[in-house]
This record gives sequence, C-alpha cells and structure tokens, in this order.
Amino acid sequence: MDRRMRSLRRLWSFLVLAAFCAAAADTSAQWTKIPQTGVPRAADGKPNLSAPAPRLPDGRPDLSGVWAAPGGRYVQNVAADLKPGEVPYQPWAKALVDSRADGSHGREDPDANCLAPGVPRIDYAPPPWKIINGNGEVAILYEAMNLWRQIYMDGREPVRDPNPSWLGYSVGRWDGDALVVETTGFNGKAWLDQQGKPTTEALRVTERFHRRDFGHMDIQITLDDTKAYTRPWTVTVPFTLQPTAELLEFICENNRDLENLPGERLR
Repeated sequence: MDRRMRSLRRLWSFLVLAAFCAAAADTSAQWTKIPQTGVPRAADGKPNLSAPAPRLPDGRPDLSGVWAAPGGRYVQNVAADLKPGEVPYQPWAKALVDSRADGSHGREDPDANCLAPGVPRIDYAPPPWKIINGNGEVAILYEAMNLWRQIYMDGREPVRDPNPSWLGYSVGRWDGDALVVETTGFNGKAWLDQQGKPTTEALRVTERFHRRDFGHMDIQITLDDTKAYTRPWTVTVPFTLQPTAELLEFICENNRDLENLPGERLR
C-alpha cells in the first residue's frame, strides 16, 4: 500500500470515527437537576457499576439505561477478537473484503453516505444507545442517525417475504436471564464494519443481551448469512452503562466529506 493510500485510509477512518465520537460526547452538561434515583453508589459517592443488576417486577433483568461500546474497536473490525481466518467467508465475500483492505472504497461505505449502519453494526458504533425495557416491551433508541428499533415480545413472527430494511424486523424472548433477539428482513446493503464485511438479504442476526451487573452488559452476536459466509459465526461485544448520560440529536451530514474519500459513489 503506497503512502497516498495509507493517508486516504487514515482520513476515511478519522472522518467517520471523529463524527461518531463528537456526537457521543458527555451529555450531562445539557441538563440541570438530573435525578440520580436507582443508581447504587460506592463509598466515594461514585456510581457502583459492579453492583447487582436491577430487576423488573417479574424477576427478569432490567436492561434499561444508556449503553456504550468500547470506542471504535468493533466498528472498525467486528471480528477483532477472532483469530485470522476465523471469519468463514464465501469466496466472493473474501475477495470483496480483500479488495477493500487498502481503504480505496471509502465512498461506498453506507455510513459515509449517511445511511443506516444496519444491525448489528449500529450496536457497536461509538454513539451510545438507550434501552427502554418494561411492561413486556423492549425498544432501543440509537443516538446514531436518530434511529430506533422495537423488539416485539408478544410471540409474533416476521412474514416470510418482508419489505427489506436496514434494521430488519426484531422479535425477542427470554432465555433465563438473557434477552434473545432474532432479526431478519434485511436489505443486504449494510457493511458489518469499516473493513467492509458484506451482508445479503439472507442475513439473520441473533443477539443475546446479558447484563452481568449494574454497569456491564455483553451482547453475543451470531451472524448467519448463507450467501456471504459458509456457516454462522459469533462475536461478543462488551458494553458499559453511562449512568449520567442522555442521548443527543444526531443529524448525519458526513456525506459532505465524500469528496475527500476514495472509491466510487453509491448509486
């Protein structure tokens, strides 16, 4: 990779992550008289993130709160914790990712075009997101792009031929203390990360939300896309509660920077 390509790749990563991180700044300065009820405290008065996880009246874990992924690690490479070769690409998908490795396709990233990150990429994007969990319903409000998901817990099933979408159609159920969410009905346009791991309309995402304690939650993500990968594969992403944070408005205008990114425009 020559010096120019390395510079362009760094620019692409900087533009996308800088915008995300700026939007994910501390929001506590936006409000006064913020109630702190229900937040366990350590001896020094700071939130005790290691306290037991709260529970709903029915005994299920309460997943509510504002959560954030660890920086840009997984949005750059969702398989960051896997060993080389452990992503089971179909040959065409491996060739496509290899062709994107020099950063010359930045303009083709849906995020760079202010399009929805898709599921599961929106989970581990740097901006935080908020779970509203109660009364048998679960909703997720994403700061990224001001998007939202509703996870239906009433036993319904997605139709066999849904209108393809960026975030899909999500149904959930409890498995012990884990919330299991299955999402289908994707449009196949989203990238799984900045490296350009592809998806197709065959994608099926299973997320297992497990709140370990008050301040820490893991999401085990299984990706099953028979057209892009030879078998299902799984990653686990840790999240940390932001007990004093609230979401900010996120209006994407990054596509103004597309002229600085390499590659062809999306059509």
